[in-house]
Amino acid sequence: QVQLVESGGGLVQTGGSLRLSCAASGRTSNRYAMGWFRQTPGKEREFVATISWSARRIYYADSVKGRFTISRDNTKNMVYLQMNSLKPEDTADYYCAAEQYDRTAQSAGEYDYWGQGTQVTVSS
Repeated sequence: QVQLVESGGGLVQTGGSLRLSCAASGRTSNRYAMGWFRQTPGKEREFVATISWSARRIYYADSVKGRFTISRDNTKNMVYLQMNSLKPEDTADYYCAAEQYDRTAQSAGEYDYWGQGTQVTVSS
């Protein structure tokens, strides 16, 4: 079992930046790929970014490419999402997820563990 806790959400103006953090605990010795997803009311959870255990494979959704950066520090069991040039359409609950086979999947169904989410609101 892996427990994930996100932090760093909040209210920011258009063009601003936020850094989300995800702290992992439990069975962190496995080589998990980590992902960030987001969700708004009435919509399915949307892929944002994923990073392999080694950080050699990183993928982004087209909607955030060039603005968001995913990173990880395996020594601290942390994953980060640096979000720059934020837009109102980035407003959502953001979730951290772990995938036990290190596949850097872009489908929410491929992930095994989820955090509780952190809210990001971008005002226009």
